[in-house]
Formats: sequence, C-alpha cells, structure tokens
Amino acid sequence: MILVKNGRIIDPETKRDEVIDIIIKDGKIYRIGKYQITDEYERVIDALGYVVAPGLIDVHSHFRDPGFTYKEDIESGCKAAAKGGYTTVICMANTNPVVDNKETLSYIKEKAEKAKIRVLQTASITKNMCGEELTDMEKLLEAGAVGFTDDGYALKDTKTVLGAMQEAKRLDTVLSFHEEDPSLIDKAGVNKGKVSEELGIPGASHCAEDVMVARDCMLALETGAKVNIQHVSSGNSVELIRLAKKLGANIWAEVSPHHFSLTEEAVKRIGANAKMNPPLRTEDDRFKLIEGLKDDTLELIATDHAPHSAQEKEKGLLEAPSGIIGLETALALGNTYLVRKGHLTMMKLLGKMTYKPARLYALNAGIIKDGGDADLVIFDPSEAWIVKSDFASKSNNSPFIGEKLYGKIKFTICNGAIVYEEN
Repeated sequence: MILVKNGRIIDPETKRDEVIDIIIKDGKIYRIGKYQITDEYERVIDALGYVVAPGLIDVHSHFRDPGFTYKEDIESGCKAAAKGGYTTVICMANTNPVVDNKETLSYIKEKAEKAKIRVLQTASITKNMCGEELTDMEKLLEAGAVGFTDDGYALKDTKTVLGAMQEAKRLDTVLSFHEEDPSLIDKAGVNKGKVSEELGIPGASHCAEDVMVARDCMLALETGAKVNIQHVSSGNSVELIRLAKKLGANIWAEVSPHHFSLTEEAVKRIGANAKMNPPLRTEDDRFKLIEGLKDDTLELIATDHAPHSAQEKEKGLLEAPSGIIGLETALALGNTYLVRKGHLTMMKLLGKMTYKPARLYALNAGIIKDGGDADLVIFDPSEAWIVKSDFASKSNNSPFIGEKLYGKIKFTICNGAIVYEEN
C-alpha cells in the first residue's frame, strides 16, 4: 500500500479541495481521510504543500508509432507523459501506416499494454487520410479505437464530413477535426500577418481556420454528432464555437498551451521551434482564447505533442516540419499563464486537463474517489523551474527551453504504481 499524506486534494469533478490523505491499494484509491503512518505502507509520500489531483488526460498526442519512431515511440512518449503528470493519453492516427485498419490498431494496442500509463488510440476518419472514402468506423470501434480524426489534414469535402458526422452520431463516438482550409494557406506553420511580412515569408491565415470551424459547427448542429474542434488558435473561431454551443451543437474544443502562452512574435525569437499548425497568432487572438477558456467555450486543454528530430527542425523556418512537444510542460504553462495571472482557478485549470477530457471520451477516469483507479499527479504549484532540453521525449523541439515556469511535477501515479518520481 501507498499512503499519500498531507496533500491538498483538488478534484474538479467533485469540487473537493482539502488537505487530506489517500491510501492506495491494489491499483485503486482504497480510502480518503486522515491516517497515521504505520509499517503497513510500502511507501509514504509526504505531499505537504503539494497539490494532489487526478492524473492528467491528454486527448491529442502524437507518439509517432508506427513509422516515425526516430522521433518518438510509445515507450518514450509514455515517459514524457508521465513526467508531465499524464496518466492517460489519446494518440492521433497519422502514423505510417495510418491507423485506418485493425492490423495497425492491434499493433499499437499490443505495445500500449506494456506501457506504464494508459495509451488510447484514435483511428482515421478517411482511408489513408485522403479525405475521400470513410473508414469502417464500426469495425474500428469494435477493434478498440476510441474515436476518429484525420488530424494534420483538413477534410475539404463537405459531403464527406456530413457522412462522417452522421455515422459518428449513429455509433455514439467522437470526431475530432483539424480545421485549416489548405486553399487559404500560402505556407503552413506561421501566421499570415505582421511577423510573416517582416520575415518576408508566406503564412497561414486565420481565415483558413475560421471557415472550416464555421462549416463544421453548423454540420454538428445539423447532425447532433459529438465533435471536437482541435487546437483552436483564432479568436474568430472562439466566437463561432461559442455561438454553435449556444445554438445547441454538441461541440467540444481544445486549446493547446502554446497558443495561450505565445504569439506570432515568438517566431522571430525562436524560429522553427515556434512553427506549428495552426500557427501562433496575435495577442488579440491569445486574449480571446483565454476568454474562451474562462467561460468554457474552450473546455479542453490538449498538448498536440508533436515530436520532430533536431535535424528536421534545423532545416529552417520554411522547410522544417510544423509541431512541438508539449506533454512535459503543459501543466506548468497552464499554472504560469492562466492560474498565476488570475485567469483561471487551479480547480478550473485541472478540470480542463482531467475530468472534461474523460467526459468527452466517456472514460472512467479524471476523478479521485473511493474505489476509483489510483491515477494521480502530485505537484508543487509554487516551485519555479527552468525548462531544459533534457526531456524524457526522444525529441526536444520546444519553444519553452530556457523559460522559467511555475509548477513542478513531483510524482505521477498510474493504476497505483509510481510511474514518475522527480530525481
């Protein structure tokens, strides 16, 4: 048994916020209360001054396995997740081969069974992510897929999207959409605006995101499908999602930590490690994202963890691939830029990283309760640390290297086992 002693339990699902102890036994939360330290415990964790919260859940990660394991694989991705306080990660389908078949899905599931945290896998909406023919969603769900996405690729054909939503509604599953119309993008990765003009490079307009968000919000309203808008970056898109939800659409929406922490100005300072899809946008966009987080228009914080090798990112701003790693810095970024600046309470921040992701995917997770799975993150919200390049991920393509953040992970516990311990 493990005794977690004197921690401040913050559980957004039940709204519990108190200093109390937790006993972990046989992978479950055995008891919550006040207990003495005795010899019966294999480990006593003194959590005085620390927050004890449900293990974080990421609905948007890329573990690059199979096909791109030089960037990341399931084992290294899980190490990065555990170091960042995550006990459940949902991976995207843009592997090689694409997760559009039971064989690839089975390969991932077999590797995931050996992982120290829970790895769940989406399948693609269309075959080979070509945006044309729908996959057999029913068979893929039976094989273990938890939802569907062509993340990384926008679905251009409206009729295909409508058909996908109708099928998802029938099967009661989740569709997640990458929203950037390629016909409105000169070059992906950098916002089309002041900074791209200063650098003399083509960019990606916010309009490319806005038009697809508008379309898919209205199709979601029409079909009743459960739709997740991925990595929202445009302030206009926040307004569109707010309206769609007001009209009754079953819309969920993510924001990634880099989008509420940085603006397009970071591209001048950092270069290719500040290049991602959708791109970092303006300060006005960033402010509107924060407003969307505050009023729950944006219910989810998701990392979009996207590892790339150093050699790939060294190709320069125009040639380097888009994407950054994010699992190991997400909680600290939320604490630093949202909680410490007074935008969100710690309770609300953690809700967007625990029970709300669990609700989207109907997971029995994201809550601290008697008899529940012992998935916990224990962290010091006041401890400052400097982001270094010694990531648990295989990659280190982060724009936050050298930045001072607040909120240090001390322990991550998954299924009752300590999967990460500081030092």
